[in-house]
Amino acid sequence: MKTPYEILGVPKTASQDEIKKAYRKLAREFHPDRNPGDEAAEERFKEVQGAYDTVGDEEKRKAYDTQGNGFAGFGPGGGFNVADVDLGDFGDLLGGIFGGRRAQTQPRQRPQRGADLEVPIKLSFEDALRGIETKVAVEVDATCRTCHGSGAEPGTAPTLCPVCHGRGVLAESQGLFAISQPCPRCRGNGTIIETPCHTCHGTGAERRTRRYTVKIPAGVKTGTRIRLKGKGTPGEAGGPPGDLYVVTEVEPSKRFHRRGQDLVVDVPVTYPEAALGATVEVPTPEGGRVSLKVPAGAHDGKLLRLRGQGAPKLKGGGKGDLLARVKVAVPSKLSKKEREALEELQRASHADPREELFD
Repeated sequence: MKTPYEILGVPKTASQDEIKKAYRKLAREFHPDRNPGDEAAEERFKEVQGAYDTVGDEEKRKAYDTQGNGFAGFGPGGGFNVADVDLGDFGDLLGGIFGGRRAQTQPRQRPQRGADLEVPIKLSFEDALRGIETKVAVEVDATCRTCHGSGAEPGTAPTLCPVCHGRGVLAESQGLFAISQPCPRCRGNGTIIETPCHTCHGTGAERRTRRYTVKIPAGVKTGTRIRLKGKGTPGEAGGPPGDLYVVTEVEPSKRFHRRGQDLVVDVPVTYPEAALGATVEVPTPEGGRVSLKVPAGAHDGKLLRLRGQGAPKLKGGGKGDLLARVKVAVPSKLSKKEREALEELQRASHADPREELFD
């Protein structure tokens, strides 16, 4: 039968660190989570677990080396010498055989992606239309610069947990079986910090303000989210960082009203211009001017379209339209000549605009 050293692929003279390194490599390779439905891989995983339980702990390794061939592996026809291990460990191994998966000697923290962050940014109406490059400041968790992430005060170091002896788990024996649970003293870390870092208070991280350059594309509106990949909260256990989302808040314009990618602008016209028709000038969002033809008989509130003069489109390129809304200007005061002209127009007009109300 193979010895634990042969199963782990290390010489009998290997150090504990070499044994642990070999175990972790094999455990990752044959773990059932990575090999779903592969019975051979599952059996190999159990075999590796059993070998590490025998020689992964220094005291048990000494006992094994002294007693010799107590370990016979988990291969076909193999057995296990109960004298080599205590009842709790034996029950734990049986739990792995009959339960399919057992708790690992060291709790394995899976890589976790960092959280996404959001930061608002205020823009003027003009900047939102033209697009700008600016900087945003965001507070993020980063590795503590004082303890370099250890959580311990400089000059000290985390110590081995006296309760679980660095295993991170405790096994509660129940007959031939054992239930493993995270160590309450170290919370599964295997180490404790006697003297926490004065900067991060033992967390290993500190809040920092970081500034990132962000390009605001032309045509954004309130609520547009711009993604900065990998600029969010750092991941845990080697996981990737989250993303940073810059959310725009556009100040309203005194002149233009946004309607999707179109812009609406009120254009005052005189009564004669509305009645007879005219060509007037209209402001553009870029600060220029463009000619607009007002048709004869244009009523108050009529929308006249100037194509391609609106807000830039975020997708597909091009621009929306500028919608000129006719606002017939009624003078509050009239000169004598204006009053006489209007009275003459009233006498000459025979149309009753209220006639339809009584049909």
